[in-house]
Amino acid sequence: MVGSWAEGIASGALGRCAGLQDGGGEDYASRMSMDAATSEKGRKGSKEPIDPGTPAEPSPDLRKRYEAVKQRIADATRKVGRRPDDVVLVAVTKNASIDVVRELLALGHRDFGENRAQQLANRATQLAEYRQRLEDHPESSGGDILPEPRWHMIGRLQRNKVRKLVDHVRLVHSVDSMRLAEEIQAQGARRDTQVEILIEVNLGEDQKGGIAAPAVRHVVDQMDSMLNVKVRGVMGMAPLTDDEAVIRSAFDRCRDVFEDVRKQVRDPERIDILSMGMSNDLEIAIEYGANIVRVGTALVGEPVVEDAEEEPDQD
Repeated sequence: MVGSWAEGIASGALGRCAGLQDGGGEDYASRMSMDAATSEKGRKGSKEPIDPGTPAEPSPDLRKRYEAVKQRIADATRKVGRRPDDVVLVAVTKNASIDVVRELLALGHRDFGENRAQQLANRATQLAEYRQRLEDHPESSGGDILPEPRWHMIGRLQRNKVRKLVDHVRLVHSVDSMRLAEEIQAQGARRDTQVEILIEVNLGEDQKGGIAAPAVRHVVDQMDSMLNVKVRGVMGMAPLTDDEAVIRSAFDRCRDVFEDVRKQVRDPERIDILSMGMSNDLEIAIEYGANIVRVGTALVGEPVVEDAEEEPDQD
């Protein structure tokens, strides 16, 4: 079953993950920070000389890790008859320094995942300003243009943090309630923009977040009435275990939910993202059809920045 299913999506909408592959998705440009655009306009009108800073040079260790993760993805996709380009690698940088993010950009990487809305917003603005400085002073970077980052919100998102996020985020992976979707709708409407989201599916008894699998279809029906929210697919996390059978079971359930959602909507082609798989289980996730994997430790190493808690919702 798994093999034939993987072969079927290799050339289909899920395999392509429309709009997220490198070399495409020009709509990313319109998602960049409004704050960053404003600050850039102010700098261009200033007579103050701008120090472009030191261009990031990827460390040998980071380059090695990055190439190793890309190779793991390539090997896993080929094993099930898919192409390496069918899978988008989201570099989870929540515990990495901003310098590591800059180095990954210098390697040509574009997709970055953060767990906290404030850190995502801060980094989106910082990187937009950094890229602008290099563009204004091409002699400092040898004329190379860094790719534009695409920011993914992958952690638990509180409603009072949504407004910080909407101007910066490309895809919200962790929508786990109607109340959160309603807040995203409200913030998107205020900015006259459509926010793309994934439904987080609860795949285990110990998992705090996520919508119960049987309820996902009903939730998608409700969210489809929101003009400024666009459901693109589902996200799931396997339980933290070394038991491969448990991991496979979780990914199998998540895939089933994804397929059910595709069957229920009027336009199944728009439901094209299945986000699952991390450092320890990305190969299994790809076998079960994932076309976004979220990799942190295997890519950037052990944490150097504490993953602090954000302020709770104020109801």
